[in-house]
Amino acid sequence: MKLSPQPLWPGRAPGAVGDQPEDRPTLTAFIPGRPTGAAMIVCPGGGYSVVVDHEKDPVAERLNALGITAFVLVYRVAPRYRHPAPLQDVARAVRSVRARAAEWNLDPARIGVIGFSAGGHLAAALAVHHDAGEAAAADPVERVSSRPDLAVLVYPVITMLPVAGHAGSTRNLLGENPKRELVEKLSLERQVTKDTPPAFLYHRRDDGTVPVQHPLLYANALAEAGVPFELHIYDCAGHGQVWAEHDPVDGDWPERLANWLRHRSF
Repeated sequence: MKLSPQPLWPGRAPGAVGDQPEDRPTLTAFIPGRPTGAAMIVCPGGGYSVVVDHEKDPVAERLNALGITAFVLVYRVAPRYRHPAPLQDVARAVRSVRARAAEWNLDPARIGVIGFSAGGHLAAALAVHHDAGEAAAADPVERVSSRPDLAVLVYPVITMLPVAGHAGSTRNLLGENPKRELVEKLSLERQVTKDTPPAFLYHRRDDGTVPVQHPLLYANALAEAGVPFELHIYDCAGHGQVWAEHDPVDGDWPERLANWLRHRSF
């Protein structure tokens, strides 16, 4: 069951430059018929310039079929917004769901993120740049941890470094001439620690939009930090296929994800 989109922030979002729809990030809940108590924040892609539709409802509905309550995030994007606005939005989304877990009949220790392409970068950015919340905050939501309990990264952008970077996402998120330290901060393979949550990664070997080095870099960083992960790279081409339904090569990846989510008690 799809509910109406809800504003992510009370009043204006931090750093808002106006009061138009594009200045007001939203969260839309999808409630499964047989909920497991687990939840996922859905971060669609779009190169940090749009939030694409085909990675919204179809993703939430597939998660609902697994009993997972889904929350589709429409976050702020370029040209009006750059870093840190999208990261602020996804952090707020996790905090909001966790703070209202009892209301939604959710387990606050089973709240994950799933992101596609640039949305995968956003999900992974929260996985490495989360915080415990601000205990003295006037807003009770801001007192809650933004750490996701796991991350599902689907053909994700990971690095902003030129060696394998995705130029469009880098430009939209960081601007034309970002400082080196900002590039490093948002090159997420450089930011993984032992506190980074477990991850599932799916990619195609010949992805002409986001090179396969992206998930490999992140998986290697997770391995070095001792963080559990599962990585699937299929020997085919293309980008943006979401669930790859009926594809003879990688059409089984959603089943592999479902098995991993069960293994992680989602």
